[in-house]
Amino acid sequence: DAIFGALPLPDIGQVFQDTDPRWKGCDSSKFMEHAYEVMKYYGYQIGNVDVTLILERPKVAGFKPRMKENIVRLLHTTDGRVNIKARTHERVDSVGELRSLSCHVVVTLEKVVGAEEED
Repeated sequence: DAIFGALPLPDIGQVFQDTDPRWKGCDSSKFMEHAYEVMKYYGYQIGNVDVTLILERPKVAGFKPRMKENIVRLLHTTDGRVNIKARTHERVDSVGELRSLSCHVVVTLEKVVGAEEED
């Protein structure tokens, strides 16, 4: 979704509508692969990806390296361009009460030198 927003294009919910049975149970990596291809089509590459997970449980320190590897692989970028951090909500609201979790992603894109401008 952050890639679509940086381009700026419709959000992921418009591209992959939850009412379309093709996406029911679909591996989320398919969405990221599609976003990468769209980004590449428009002549961009990943500048940086900053992920903030907000949740009380599970503790994600042990999962972060694998999550980072997946993002690096799916977005065809390097380890130094991806950061994943986690924090709690200190028992405040639905996140703090263990009823939900939140994830914020900020992506910067770089125009690929020599890429054609799209109208």
